[in-house]
Amino acid sequence: MTPKILTTLRSYSWPAFGTDAMAGITVGLVALPLSLAIAIASGATPAQGLVTAIVGGLIVSLLGGSRVQIGGPTGAFIVVVYGVIAEHGMDGLVLATLMAGVILLIAGALRAGSLVAYVPEPVINGFTLGIAVIIATSQLGDALGLSVEHMPAEFIGKIEALWGARATFNWQALALTLLTMVLIRVMRFRLPPKVPGLIFAVAIGSALTLLPGATVETVGARFGELPSQLPAPHFPEVSFERLRGLLPSALVIAFLAGVESLLSAVVADRMCGGAHRPRAELVAQGAANIGSAMVGGLPVTGAIARTATNVKAGGQTPVAGVVHALTVLVVMMVAAPLAGHLAMPAMAALLMLTAWNMSEPEKWKGYVNGPKQEVFLIFLTMALTVLVDLTVAIGVGVALGFALRRRERDRPAQDWHPREK
Repeated sequence: MTPKILTTLRSYSWPAFGTDAMAGITVGLVALPLSLAIAIASGATPAQGLVTAIVGGLIVSLLGGSRVQIGGPTGAFIVVVYGVIAEHGMDGLVLATLMAGVILLIAGALRAGSLVAYVPEPVINGFTLGIAVIIATSQLGDALGLSVEHMPAEFIGKIEALWGARATFNWQALALTLLTMVLIRVMRFRLPPKVPGLIFAVAIGSALTLLPGATVETVGARFGELPSQLPAPHFPEVSFERLRGLLPSALVIAFLAGVESLLSAVVADRMCGGAHRPRAELVAQGAANIGSAMVGGLPVTGAIARTATNVKAGGQTPVAGVVHALTVLVVMMVAAPLAGHLAMPAMAALLMLTAWNMSEPEKWKGYVNGPKQEVFLIFLTMALTVLVDLTVAIGVGVALGFALRRRERDRPAQDWHPREK
């Protein structure tokens, strides 16, 4: 259960620190707009996204079992976080995240990391597709400049609310969303991996709101000025009734955090030739979620896209992850007012592309042409995630997946392939 940072520091050097520092700064600049956008889409405040990236990311890198894992808020949590806030309030989310952290610590102590391999891959693909649909739908309001007084938590309610606000459509918002999407895609393929093109694309799109006649909403206009320091630790109100009511949400948060972080670590191993320590990784995720909750942050997990960015930018050890967290902290302390000028449509463009990447369109043909049982499981889990609830989707999907696996236990075992985005 020894953290990777202790292992790598035994033979560390100044040249290695220079490489890690540049990679960490790059990932920190990429994580900045993503953390803001994910927090906003989750129904939280932008400040909570920054706090999560700083505290959660720092603890994951200090205690984690991967050389290059980057921790922070991710799109996978948007659905469950939005639902918990809508039902139990922000204090309820903090307590659920704290409970999830304790569950992950127990899972790490019991060496439960290897159990991820038993979760049916169609279930993971199914709820990931469902989450992508919900994320994209949640951003339509900002992408179209619609004024929605109250956005329901459920999918059908969102669609009805968006349709009801169609008269408030703002063509400037749509144009800015499309332009930002194009800039993100172009810069991703044209600029070197060490250049954080994503933040440049969002910044360029947001700068257009300063033109005369622009009527596009910004982060600062909606949420006010962002804080320039970390909040003091705060322990949420605890009672037996609250613990019982929040347990299902805490289990889902722990499940998502464990699965996403271990999948990210597997992908990172393939990219850099390393070998992560599942037990240490789960313990780190548990500690990170507890730390994030204590300062009012969001759930934390390993971020696959940011981890891949770290590897491509040259990150070699957990020091890069530490620098990433410190970079976000410095930007928050020095340039918080500038972050308030980021345009909501530009943030929507960022999250809609994140949802597109999460859905892995290159695998859709394989899903449809795969075994009928797997196709059914994928689309059932996806439908339940979108139309019912993520907790129900995971429970039904895993139970049905195990039943189908037992029914066809005589079939030759297939290789398990984690998502790579």
